[in-house]
Amino acid sequence: MTEEVKAILENIRPALQADGGDVELVEVTDDGIVKVRLVGACGHCPMSTMTLKMGIERTIKEKIPGVKEVVSV
Repeated sequence: MTEEVKAILENIRPALQADGGDVELVEVTDDGIVKVRLVGACGHCPMSTMTLKMGIERTIKEKIPGVKEVVSV
């Protein structure tokens, strides 16, 4: 599952980088929790929660049914 998540993040990354931010994969747990770190402009943006849940999490969950949640660490 980790490799699948990495591939999806690579597709999402250009949109984040266009706004001066980025996302790093920290961990994918056995129970389907994906832990990421938002960096750059995304790290302190007031809309980062929306980016995380409505963008990153939604995309990953659509493509990988085993993922339960994406959280920022």
